[in-house]
Amino acid sequence: MRTWFWTLLLAAVAVALAVFLREHEGNVLILVQPWRIQVSLTFAVLLIVGVFLALYIGLRLLAWLLSIPSRVRAWRGRRAQVRDHELLERGWIGFLEGRYAHAEKDLTRLLGQTRAQNRKVVAALSAARAAHALAEFSRRDELLAQARDHADVDAGLNEAVATVAADMLLEQGKAEEALELLTPLQDGGARHLHTQRLLLRAHSALGHDEQTFSLSRSLLRRGVLPAAEGRVLLEGAAAARLRAAGPGDAWRAVWKDLKSDERALPEVALAAAVRFEADEQPDEAARALEAAIAEKQDTRLVLAYARCEPAQVKRRLAKAEEWLARNPNDPDLLCALGMLCLAGQIWGPAERYLLRSLKYRNDPRSHALLGILYDRLDRPSDATRHWRLATVAGMPLPVLASDGSLPAADTGADPLGLDAEGMDYYLAEPVPSELPEALPEPEPLEAASAADYVLDPDARTHGEAGAAAPATAPVRRLDDDLDEYFDSAPIPGVNFDDGDDHAPAEGKPGQGGASGASWSSPKN
Repeated sequence: MRTWFWTLLLAAVAVALAVFLREHEGNVLILVQPWRIQVSLTFAVLLIVGVFLALYIGLRLLAWLLSIPSRVRAWRGRRAQVRDHELLERGWIGFLEGRYAHAEKDLTRLLGQTRAQNRKVVAALSAARAAHALAEFSRRDELLAQARDHADVDAGLNEAVATVAADMLLEQGKAEEALELLTPLQDGGARHLHTQRLLLRAHSALGHDEQTFSLSRSLLRRGVLPAAEGRVLLEGAAAARLRAAGPGDAWRAVWKDLKSDERALPEVALAAAVRFEADEQPDEAARALEAAIAEKQDTRLVLAYARCEPAQVKRRLAKAEEWLARNPNDPDLLCALGMLCLAGQIWGPAERYLLRSLKYRNDPRSHALLGILYDRLDRPSDATRHWRLATVAGMPLPVLASDGSLPAADTGADPLGLDAEGMDYYLAEPVPSELPEALPEPEPLEAASAADYVLDPDARTHGEAGAAAPATAPVRRLDDDLDEYFDSAPIPGVNFDDGDDHAPAEGKPGQGGASGASWSSPKN
């Protein structure tokens, strides 16, 4: 639009000048000794315009030629800036995508090649963020130190470095170091929302209740803190302030400083009720709990409301019945009413309320209260049953498997049996009353054969093929009786390896007692 305006204006001037020159003819005389130049007025005007244009173009051309070095420097700066922006953009895209190693590489490269101080600080802080995400804390600290060096005396850059460093230290769990970085910002008058949020995180992690309370209240009022998170922090800090305050007017000053919605928070109401009861003001404690329950019916508040002295039972019982009329199936209210009736020794309603509570929830507290009630009513079996149910409902108990042990063995035929009552050994044959003066010399032992390892006693009578039978019957020994007893047990057959050295005798393969299985003694 601007170009069209100037074009139309120049055209109008040219037309007006042409009309003027056509109507006013004349000559222009130029005296330059020893010359005398005379031209027409039209030619003189055209000549002046031409000289002006020539001078203008010449001067512009000269200025363009003289500005070549500066324009080259500007072009190089723009090209470097484009490269820096490309690296910064690529690094941040990689960081947002979670490719922290690639992001740190691009940002570190940007830190090394850029000449702008601001971009050096931004690159160092961004690379420190990427290193922190990779848990490379030593490299992160080095990058933060470089960022501080490049920030120099710039207050804004120094504040940015401190904020980023404090944020990463809080994520690492070093709240004290983060608070050291943030305290100068707060003392210097910095009231940025992000800085205050970081201060809130640091004070909350360190358990500074006063600072946590004031910061959470301020941020909630300004609407920059999530309501759920802010209420949790505010509730915990306010309750801790009430518990930590001294007796007398100290904790009352803290209570008066709270707003009505802050007093209705469950933790705050519970802490205030404890302090009121400690000062022997049960009515004030009841009012604090009632205001909190009116806002939100919390289990802790209801049970705390039910724990009172007998003098308070009538008042609190009436209030709890009003709440029950609005929520007739609430197990917490039913349990609380049962507790109040127990405190007031109203046995019948206490039993009804507690049994109704168990219909909606299997609560160990209700079972335990019923156990106390039945114990007072001299019903020990019911009391014991509910105490056991309270234990089962309160904790997971293991399920014991059925007994899988084998039945006891029949040792009636054991020739060397052990009597558990008399602790006596009974021999298979009677022991002679008188022992001989001299025992016979033992016969020399023969080499053991495969038959010696077989439990069948008859296998010892079978020797090599063609061996003659002994002239006299063999003497029955106690060992033979033991072998017969154990060999006659109904034991299933077991597969033996082919290479077993202790195999049955060849004379009676497979003979092993009543079961028909042949057994070998275990290897040493």
